[in-house]
Amino acid sequence: MTELLERKIRLHAQHLYDQRGQAEGLALQDWVEAETQVLENSILAPLYRKSRAGSAAAGEFGNSENGQFPAVESCSEAGA
Repeated sequence: MTELLERKIRLHAQHLYDQRGQAEGLALQDWVEAETQVLENSILAPLYRKSRAGSAAAGEFGNSENGQFPAVESCSEAGA
């Protein structure tokens, strides 16, 4: 279930990136904004946050310095 939320966040972050004309250097800002907006209305937000906290403690987050998001299959799901 948390994978679905992460996918929605990723798609929304990509949308924000595209809206800014794909300007580099703001990947973390896009992710945080997208995460905030997606989780704002989700009853699964506590579960997602708990799983992310566990992932961070285990060192599972990738290197965000390259400013890129993991690949997404299609942007048609952005409104999902």
